[in-house]
Amino acid sequence: MQFTISARGKASAIPIQRFIKNNYSQIPLEQIDSFFGFAEASTLYGGRFFANTELSRYDVRALYMMNINVRLPVTNHYVTPDEYEENQPFLEKYHRPGNSLIITNDELAGWIRGDFPDYRLEASVIKNLHTMKKVEEAFRIYDTVILPMASNDDEKLLKSIDNKKNVTLFANAGCAYTCPAKICYPSVSKANKTGDQNLFQCSRKLKERNTIGMYDFDLEYLQSLGFERFKLLRPRQGDMTGY
Repeated sequence: MQFTISARGKASAIPIQRFIKNNYSQIPLEQIDSFFGFAEASTLYGGRFFANTELSRYDVRALYMMNINVRLPVTNHYVTPDEYEENQPFLEKYHRPGNSLIITNDELAGWIRGDFPDYRLEASVIKNLHTMKKVEEAFRIYDTVILPMASNDDEKLLKSIDNKKNVTLFANAGCAYTCPAKICYPSVSKANKTGDQNLFQCSRKLKERNTIGMYDFDLEYLQSLGFERFKLLRPRQGDMTGY
């Protein structure tokens, strides 16, 4: 079993070793494939607002010393060729075997594949790959894919996937587990271009839904189906959702 673990919400001044001890001490280091979060600022980020650096240069070096990789969430929906060129120095800095980029925009994935071949490219959960057809289409572009949280309940879909070793499932879930719309993702993409957090939207203002807080999935059962890769979130204060 391998985990990619969230560094979301981590203050850059907190060393990654202390962060691991305080939040993920139950996970053996050899089972941590990577940490994901924001390094330096980039307009390619999506999913969450960029407020500050979460993985500092010190953290990145320390992770490499522990044989743990870095995953960068370059999940913005909207990317122009000029913007991609502007972000080349950022992408070059973390380009090494083992490191990953989480991507939503297929065109961006193609550009990166050609220029930075050592990255492992992962189709973001934002792509909502909830059918076998969508999963198969994603594997034509990406090395690995992340399935939506609710897909953990779709036994038929899970059993039908042949390439399970390259599929990442959520180990736990936040508010996206029960969200029917997920309009937050494209709104955050727009906000990260401008820095205007007033662009943020949430479907809860449009339609009430059941929010069950943070939820832990049955990893032994998911392992029994053949899955080995899991994404682990850190609960936010109030336990409604995770970082």
